[in-house]
Amino acid sequence: MFALLIAGQLVLLPQTATTKLPSRLEDYLTTIVRPTQAERRNLIAGQPITKLLDGDPNTEVSVFGAVWVKAPIRRYVEAVRDIENFERGKGFRATKRISAPPRFEDFSAMHIPQEDLEDIRSCRVGDCEVKLSEQALRKFQTGVDWRAPNRQATGDAVMRQLALEYVEGYLKGGDQQLAVYRDDSRPTFVAQEFRSMVDRTPTLTEFMPNLRRYLLEYPKVQLPDSTSFLYWQEVQFGLKPTLRISHLSIREGPEDTVVATKMLYASHYFWTALELRTLVPDPSRGTGFWLFTISRSRSDGLSGFLGRLIRGRVRSEAQEGTLAALKATKNKLER
Repeated sequence: MFALLIAGQLVLLPQTATTKLPSRLEDYLTTIVRPTQAERRNLIAGQPITKLLDGDPNTEVSVFGAVWVKAPIRRYVEAVRDIENFERGKGFRATKRISAPPRFEDFSAMHIPQEDLEDIRSCRVGDCEVKLSEQALRKFQTGVDWRAPNRQATGDAVMRQLALEYVEGYLKGGDQQLAVYRDDSRPTFVAQEFRSMVDRTPTLTEFMPNLRRYLLEYPKVQLPDSTSFLYWQEVQFGLKPTLRISHLSIREGPEDTVVATKMLYASHYFWTALELRTLVPDPSRGTGFWLFTISRSRSDGLSGFLGRLIRGRVRSEAQEGTLAALKATKNKLER
């Protein structure tokens, strides 16, 4: 993974030609990303590029993105910490940073989509349109009076309470408290899927073992020189609005800054996801930094006949989303 490769190995040497890339970036682009000559020229000229990376087509989508940002790294860090304004508009219907410690009021703007609530009404373990644990499904079905006219408000209240309990459990017990989805015939263990995804990223183990341990063993293991917080979102992805809960960590160092976003829950599509962003200064280009991103997600519905039909759309949306985020970040920070 290039973000970590850079964080672990990149040595920036003074160079006069801004038409050149750091040698290790060049090696990574050539061997892994394989951009076209036009994409390479765009990157050097300061424009964002994205490429789909190899992965299991039946379960994973992985996207690389890169852009030069002519702004101080500190400006990016401050912007990410203000996540409610950093991720807003377009596909983001709502973004809310969760307090430390979490409060029920943090979820007051969370609404379960009406379509999801109606689906839950007929859900059973092993057959549900919404990703829920068995315990969460039971709380919905026993806590909502489905014949009452206020069932939407009651459903919202159940969802908010479940979200609060979920983040409290994660903060105390880490990945062992993550959901076991029972929306399909076979249970999906979010913690197992996340570990498997991380284990398939050998550079994470090789170049940043501290980050790997932190991602897998939080809160028992802490990451030096870092800050973190949780937040929830309602996003428009695919055909349905999706509720998500994520854990964002920022590790600042003298040579680079790493931002890791770990998806803890998604009501649709995703089992889990990880986005790594590395910010590396390049004195040869003056004030600014290279922003390299790797986003990797695991989801269902990509295998089989129907999966093949929607796989292209999912991959396309993921790549378009990465490109839009890079453009928005560059424009906002350089403004």
